[in-house]
Amino acid sequence: MRRAASPPREPELPRALESGELAALAHDASVSEVELRDLSLVERHAKGVTLKTIRLRSCDLSGSRMEHLRILDGELSDCNLANLQARGATFASVAIERGRLTGIDLAEATLRDVAFSDCRIDLASFRGARLERVTFSDCVLSQTDFLEARLDSVRLHGCDLTNADLRGARLRACELRGNDLTGLQGVESLRGAALEWSDIVAMAGVWAAALGIEVLDRED
Repeated sequence: MRRAASPPREPELPRALESGELAALAHDASVSEVELRDLSLVERHAKGVTLKTIRLRSCDLSGSRMEHLRILDGELSDCNLANLQARGATFASVAIERGRLTGIDLAEATLRDVAFSDCRIDLASFRGARLERVTFSDCVLSQTDFLEARLDSVRLHGCDLTNADLRGARLRACELRGNDLTGLQGVESLRGAALEWSDIVAMAGVWAAALGIEVLDRED
């Protein structure tokens, strides 16, 4: 019997967090139990930052370098993380809504119990990352790479995966529903995933090409 993909655990946050301000981030800084709004930290460099029990509203971290960033029990809404360099990051129990994550680098990251909703995550990299109980809902993931990534209980619902790259990825108990899979690379890596029948039929030509099956012209 196929093991169903498990949904991510929601962040454990109090209903109200104290509002705070943050002018800068230093290496190995730790910020916890606060709500930050309209924060601007564009093109900053800080390694080993930890954000714990935190809400970020309309914050801009675009173009910043934050290797080994840790976000634990966090909610991010309407934030700009475009081109954020976060190689080796750890996201645990995080919900990200309406975010702009174009070009984000999450190579070799660990994402556990993370939910992306209505986010733009195109041209991004999850190369060599480990994703466990992660859900992408109504997200744009075009030209995003999951090269050599490990996906366990990952759900992709209503996403744009055009020209995304799954080569070398390993999937276990993953679920894909209502996605645009046009031009998907590494379709053989979908072994271990469950798809809707309509998607399977629509990609018949892709499956045939992956198996080296030639299509015959219909005889008159």
